[in-house]
Parts: sequence; C-alpha cells; structure tokens
Amino acid sequence: MKLARALPRGRKAVSALSAPRSPGLVLSSRPISTTAPPAINSSRSPALSARPRQQQQQLAVLINAGAGRQIQKRQYASAPESGESLSKTPLYDLHLAHGAKMVPFGGFHMPVQYSSLSVAASHHFTRSHASLFDVGHMVQHRFSGPGATDFLQKVTPASLQTLPLHQSTLSTLLWPGTGGIVDDTIVTRLGEDLFYVVTNAACRDKDLGYLREQLSKWEKAGGKKVEHEVLDGWGLIALQGPLSEELLSEILLVPEEARLRELYFGQSRFVMLRVRDGELSKPVLVSRGGYTGEDGFEISIHPDDTVAVTEALLASAGPDRLQLAGLGARDSLRLEAGMCLYGHDLDDTTTPVEAGLSWVIGKDRRSPGTFHGSEVIVPQLTPKSKGGSGVERRRVGLVVEGAPAREGAEIVDADGNKIGVVTSGCPSPTLGKNIAMGYIKDGLHKSGTEVKVKVRGRERNAVVSKMPFVPSKYWKVRSPWEPALENTKASRHGRKEN
Repeated sequence: MKLARALPRGRKAVSALSAPRSPGLVLSSRPISTTAPPAINSSRSPALSARPRQQQQQLAVLINAGAGRQIQKRQYASAPESGESLSKTPLYDLHLAHGAKMVPFGGFHMPVQYSSLSVAASHHFTRSHASLFDVGHMVQHRFSGPGATDFLQKVTPASLQTLPLHQSTLSTLLWPGTGGIVDDTIVTRLGEDLFYVVTNAACRDKDLGYLREQLSKWEKAGGKKVEHEVLDGWGLIALQGPLSEELLSEILLVPEEARLRELYFGQSRFVMLRVRDGELSKPVLVSRGGYTGEDGFEISIHPDDTVAVTEALLASAGPDRLQLAGLGARDSLRLEAGMCLYGHDLDDTTTPVEAGLSWVIGKDRRSPGTFHGSEVIVPQLTPKSKGGSGVERRRVGLVVEGAPAREGAEIVDADGNKIGVVTSGCPSPTLGKNIAMGYIKDGLHKSGTEVKVKVRGRERNAVVSKMPFVPSKYWKVRSPWEPALENTKASRHGRKEN
C-alpha cells in the first residue's frame, strides 16, 4: 500500500489533528481514557535481535548501573493542592506495567523513572541509544481561521506570516504592557490559516484563561475570526536519541516515501504507522526536535492510537535499543542542552531578552506596537551603551565546584554581594560536573567570568559557561561551510558514512 494513497491530502490531512470542529472558540474537554492497555508485546524478529556485541555490553553496563539505585532528590513538581485530583495521560497504565515511579507534575501522574534504569543510566541511554518520553501532559492546541496568523502574532513575537508550511518555531506567549513571559510554546504552521501549538501542562489554567481573555479582546476589537480548540485526550510522545530515526522508520507504513532523512529539525510531517496485528494508525503528526539536545521526534497521536503506537515502538525496537524514560532523565538532559523549564528558568516577570531568547523575536517584528509587550522588549534589544534600555540581568550557564547548586542558591561576587540566583541545577551525567542555570547581573554574564555560589551555607567557586553544556545533535540542513552532520552522527555509532 502506497503512503501517498494511504495518507489524507490537504485539508483532510491537517484536520486529522483536531476534534470535530464547531464555530467560534472551542475548548474541548474530551476525557482521557484510564482503561488498562492490552498486554505489552516485547517479542521481536530475529533480524532485529541481532545487535552488535559491543552495544549489548553497553546496555548491560547501563542496566547494572541502575540496579538498586535511588533517584536523586530533586524537585520535579509541587504537591497538588489539598483535594485536587491528578489527571492521567493515556499511557498511565503502561507506565505502571513497566515499573514506573509516579509523581505529581503539572497536574498529572507522571513517571519520574522506571525500575529498569536509574536516572543517570536512563540519561546515558538516551545519549547513546534512544528513549521514549510520555509528554502527553502537555497542552496541544489548534488555532484556525482567517485571523489565526494575526492573532498569534499579537500574543507572540514570532514571524508567522513567513513561516513555511510544516515548519515550527519556539516562541513565547507574552503579557501586554510588561512583556513578561506567560509561557514558552512551540508553534507549527500546518496550513495557510492553521497552527498547531503546544504549551506547558503546569501553565494550563493560566494559559487557557489568558487565551480566552485575549481572544475575547481580539473579537471585540474587530479582529478576523479565530477558532481555538484544545486537543484533550490526544497523546504526545517524544522519541529521543541517536537511534530515533532508525526506530521510527521501522514502523512507518512506507519508510522510503516518508523520507525521514529529509525531515530536518523544526519540520513536521503526517505519517501512518504500523501498530499491532498489522493495523495502521490514524495519521500522526511527526515533528523533528525535542527537549534533550539529541536528534529525535515528537509525535502527536489520536486518542484511539496512543497506547498502540507506543507499544509498537517498544516492541519493534526492543529494550536493547529503546527504553522508557521519565522526568528525572528529562530534567538532566534538558539542562545539559541549556533549555529552560517554565516556572523555574522562565516566569511572568522575565522578558525574552533577559532570558537569552532574543532570537525568538522575528527580525520583521522588532518595532514597538507589533506584539504584546513590544514597547518594553524592543528597546531591551539594544544595550544601554548604544542608546537602548538594555536589561539588568541575563540568563547564564554555570559550572559549579563541589556540591551541586539547586534552585534558589545565591550567586555572589568575590566580596559576597548578591549578583544573581540559580534557577536550575544538577550534576551532569555526561560531563561529570555540577551544572546550573540562573540569572546574573548584566555585565557579569560573559563566558569565563568567575563567581561564587552559596550552597548549603558555603560559597562554592563557579564559572559562567556557554550553553548548551553538551553540544546539541539536531538533524539540520547541512551548510557547505559546516562539517557533514551525517558523519558527525555516524561517528557516535563508531562507523563512517560517505
């Protein structure tokens, strides 16, 4: 069966991402299924089982490293309010079947780690093989209608008018007047007036209230019609690591027509996947990217297929190539990649310029009055020395000696004066060093600046460092003046490709 015949075309394809449409603002509330999934089939064909001895030995080391290990005592989420019930993603029962330790996160029961691997071993496995993360707690949105582009350009600083089809961009929802970050978000253009947007679970209530208010103001001001749907119940998984493309290709309906080699970082495509008993999934949206700094994909899945698609990936790959991973590894991986976590490294009082995210502001958007908070943000782009307002603080990376610095630790100068604060920190499994992220006084933000961080009452030496701490390995279009990414990627597997 040809993929070209199996996949819906045009509007039929993009409509696969939405619940039934209705006029006006729609905030759908489809319940998430919590029924137990079918038994997990981990059997594989002999051809897939024949892995190199070296890779098998690496796997054994990682699994042994996880035996009996306790997770680091790191705060991943606040406990829910008294009497507040937690939601479950479609993969909740699958997590329990795989020995997950569940914790509250963003209003959901989420896995922090699994019995098969420690947090550090899971981290290393992602870097060397591939891991599968459940990110179904994230909020998936669909904006459509003749006013969708202009509305999203009002509440974000992104250049969406020129964003190519099936291309995504990191952006931020912004408060009017202050330019503070409501939430960070990924915006993907699926049609001329159709956008797929993902926001954070922990900000769900705030974001939805914000969007309701902004859409109401937009309508009252005479803006063109915008339809907004929340895709509740839809699955979202992240396949991350150097084997990701190989593993996803193995369950594609027609791998050669999906052309994953030609799908680069930030791009997306609708595909169909082979799941249990030869069945096909409904079209899923595959987006190349992720939160670990590794090559990989985020896959948005219809509620009927989330468990089946996840099980198909696990069964096809087998545990020597693919493992489930939780919040513990996700946190250390994203910090090594220099990525922010909202509520820690970003908040309502922080602007994109302060956060080191000036690049999310489109070059054609850098005029006051073009988006919420632009009257504050645009002058910040120019330093005070050049006539702008500049900023008083900047987000930086830190390498800290001795004990790891955690969120809230003070950054001080040689005289003990407070010059900043740590917002995230952990030991880096890849580097074997303590790394952190935080905000520091402008002028002291340059790489190599020596400072001190107060950890448990003691001042520890630290140095401001460039981020990412670990080089990112995104699959990007090769430039003629850059090394071949294929060779870079291949060298991590111990082989060379021409």
